[in-house]
Parts: sequence; C-alpha cells; structure tokens
Amino acid sequence: METLQPKLRFPDYSMNFKENKISELTTYVDYRGKTPQKSENGVFLVTAKNIKMGFIDYESSKEYVTIESYEEVMRRGKPLIGDVLITTEAPLGNVASIDNIDIALAQRVIKYRGEKNILDNSYLKYFFLSEYFQNVLLEKATGGTVKGIKGSVLHRLTIKYPSFQEQTKIASFLTAIDAKTKQLTQKKSLLEEYKKGIMQKIFSQELRFKDDNGKDFEDWEEKKLGEIGQIVSGLTYSPNDIDENGILVLRSSNVQNRRLVYNDNVFVNAKTFNPVIENDILICVRNGSKNLIGKNALIDNDSVGFAFGAFMTVYRSDFNRYLIHWFDTNDYKKIVETNLGATINSINGSDLKKFIVPFPSLKEQTKIANFLSAIDDKINQVSTQLEQTTQYKKGLLQKMFV
Repeated sequence: METLQPKLRFPDYSMNFKENKISELTTYVDYRGKTPQKSENGVFLVTAKNIKMGFIDYESSKEYVTIESYEEVMRRGKPLIGDVLITTEAPLGNVASIDNIDIALAQRVIKYRGEKNILDNSYLKYFFLSEYFQNVLLEKATGGTVKGIKGSVLHRLTIKYPSFQEQTKIASFLTAIDAKTKQLTQKKSLLEEYKKGIMQKIFSQELRFKDDNGKDFEDWEEKKLGEIGQIVSGLTYSPNDIDENGILVLRSSNVQNRRLVYNDNVFVNAKTFNPVIENDILICVRNGSKNLIGKNALIDNDSVGFAFGAFMTVYRSDFNRYLIHWFDTNDYKKIVETNLGATINSINGSDLKKFIVPFPSLKEQTKIANFLSAIDDKINQVSTQLEQTTQYKKGLLQKMFV
C-alpha cells in the first residue's frame, strides 16, 4: 500500500513510503494480565512509570520481581537489546528502547520487534514518538480521565516506512541528536549541582571572597528583607480587562526554572498597573500548588514595563543582583515552607518582609553576584542549546514521518 510521502528525505532515496499494520511488520508481546508479585530485590521490573518519551528511566520507580519468579513473569517472551516498548495506559504512548536485557516487564507495556531487514527497531521507536503517530494513538484511545488503548487496536494501527536502508539512516541521524541531547542534559545537571554546592559554601560563609588587595572583607550582618527593600504587590485583573493588544501580565506560568518564559500569555488593557522595573525579583506568593510558592525570577531589560498579577509580588531593592542568588538557596526555600498559610497556599507581604538574609558588604556582594551570575550564564547557554536541539528534533519528527 502506498501512502503520502514525508516533506523531508535524505538525498539518493526516492522509493515511496509504504504502509502496513504494525502486526504485519513486527513480532510483539503484550505483558498485560496478572500483576507480578513484587519483591525488595531481584530482577528490575520496568513499569509504565519507567518508560519516558524515548528512554527507560531507572530512577523514577524502582520495583523488582524475585529471580525465582522471573521465568513465569516473562514466559510470553524475553526482551532483546533494541526491542521497542510502548505504554498503553497511565501514561499512554510513552516509548523506549530496551537497553538492558536483565529486566522484567510489567503490565500496560507492549514490546515490539521489527521483522529482520524489513523494519528497523530504532526507526520504529522514532515513528512511535512522532507527532503523527501520537495523534493517531489519542484518536483511537478510549476512557475518560485516564486514556488507554487495547492491544488489539494498537496492533492494527499502521506504520509508514521507506526502504530498510533509509530507515537505518533516519534512525542513525535521530540517534545522534538524542546523544547530543543527553550530553547537554548531563552538562546542565553538572553545572546546576556545582552551583548548588558552591552556594551552600558561600552563604554559610565557609567560602569567603577577598577584596582587590587580597584582604578579608568585613563580617556579614543579618538583615530583614523589609529593612533593605520594599514589597510591591500585583493587581487583580478581571475578564473585562483582557485585551490582546494590551500589556503582558506576568504570572506564575511565566516563571520556569528561575527564568522568564513567554507562553500562555495574558494581556490586559488596564488603566492602572504596577510595572516591573529592571532587577526586580518577581515572586509567586499564591498558587494552588505549595511547590510553586516562592519560585522567582529576576526581571531583565526585555521584561521592563510588564504588569504582574495578584498572585505575584515584586521585591525591589538595590541589592537584588546579590539577593537573587540567595532566593535560590535551600535556606530561602525552608523559610517559605515555614511561612505558608495554614489553609491557603500563600505567603503574604508582611511575612516576606521578615525573611532574614545573610548580608555581606556591598563590595563582597558584587563579587558573589558576578561569580554566581557567570555560572548562571553557562547554565542558561546550555539550556538554550538543549531547547534548540529539542525543537530541532521535534521539527524533524514532523517532517520525516507522515
């Protein structure tokens, strides 16, 4: 059966893509059925929780079956390196390749293996990950809150594929991008861990900076935020204020990983509003989730003049280039936790003013801020590269698969 052709092809390949049912191009094992008995150790059990979008995460969930029960659990078929896993429910459509045969497979997981020299396993994985196939899964899924798909329905879905040689070339190209993504992710993680460790030493004063003459700075003080700066509260905007041609309102969703992002934006046409200024620290002070209370970001030049909503607060001082790093410490997060309201997930301005911060001299603050900001710059550079690589791969998956 011939099918629509993709927008992006490798040179020297012109054979039309074909289309056949998954069941005609693979052998498969459906591990759904009786729940295996768990144990504290033994053979690692890969559940739907471990299968992410492209890889097996061995840290997200750790369950085991006994060595004695392994043969019974895997009686339907043992995995080989490269076999493709897909989850059928909770979550639906997560995909990974087998990278370790010393595992057992749990319910809600189906294992596929492409027919030799007909369907490349890695190509199959990326086809499953494509937006096209993920949309087909959702269309065929059933259920209310929890979407799922029957194995019998999944096996009848079709795969669109070129020659085996082109499949392997596509798979190798996308695998190289995944390797780059993994490298960038690890680099970012290492930088974040380094910054976390160095901040602990700086703010505990285990590590001190010297002045330009190599001499010690004066002793640190303790200050309340209310002593050295001011709190500016956000305003409430009604649905009548919404105006696509108006002013952007910074909300909790605009603060991600201590950076400002601009998606899910809301604009208002407000007669009065509190504009943010450069070096303000924007803080989420109220949210339905306790985990989001206290998250913050420094206002840069690109955000000056924007409004901010009632669930957000601005902290404004002359010391924010230093303080923004303290707002990233575990000490700050612990103070936030102890000040959360009993019934409402929030911290109020009067409590925020009482937060006590370690306060060195202005010159030492500058050295600390410059040092930690340089690390942040490196983290942000890697984050940008990671985001670009992720978007690049997403675009390829859209263009290489139909």
